[in-house]
Amino acid sequence: MLKRLFAPAALALGLLAGSASAFDMATMTDEERAAFRDEVRAYLLENPEVLMEAIAVLEDRQAVAEAQADEDLARANADALFNDGFSWVGGNPEGDISLVEFMDYRCTYCKRAFEEVEALVAQDGNIRFILKEFPILGEQSVLSSRFAVAVHQLHGDDAYKNVHDALMQVRGDITADSLVRLAETFGLEPDPILERMTSDEVTRVLEENRLLAQRLNISGTPTFVMDDQMLRGYVPLNVMQQYAASLRADG
Repeated sequence: MLKRLFAPAALALGLLAGSASAFDMATMTDEERAAFRDEVRAYLLENPEVLMEAIAVLEDRQAVAEAQADEDLARANADALFNDGFSWVGGNPEGDISLVEFMDYRCTYCKRAFEEVEALVAQDGNIRFILKEFPILGEQSVLSSRFAVAVHQLHGDDAYKNVHDALMQVRGDITADSLVRLAETFGLEPDPILERMTSDEVTRVLEENRLLAQRLNISGTPTFVMDDQMLRGYVPLNVMQQYAASLRADG
């Protein structure tokens, strides 16, 4: 009788698909409820692929929801992301796509992504590229970012990019002495930079970036924002190119 009333296979699929409203288990007797559960269990044991299909559907739905939430966050914070007035801006300043990178000089994946991001910006030619100092991996990260921001504030965009590129390629420890040598490599006087590193102006930049990352639920590096698309973690060059192509096709 229960098989005729409930069609266990269909009900199992309905339950997994979230359509349990087709019947009311509360109206069943204890005997009917137990029999129904046995039928569903037996069906799933005989057809375990149904569970995998249901899990895949759930994961797809979650991914779509997370992507939409990230888009909403990026749009709500667009001014801080793309026009904060203090971050380094390179690539094509008039580009049709804006790419922001939250980075840390001690981050292995940031270093791995460095050359690929440089290639993306150079090969594309129409990307406005923005760097956000986001030191989260310890004292050397903070020291490096304070140095880079101080150079930017004292010596401008070109000096900052030179220092940024050099720090991205450092493999050893970063110390005050190594930063002095780095400044001298680019013909910069170290003492004013070291003094500026502890200033309120430098602290404000790092704090603004930290607060922005907090609003965007960014807790790791690298994290990229390409227009309204959030790309969390290392992203290969070809995937970046696909995102750019998709944005242009949609826009």
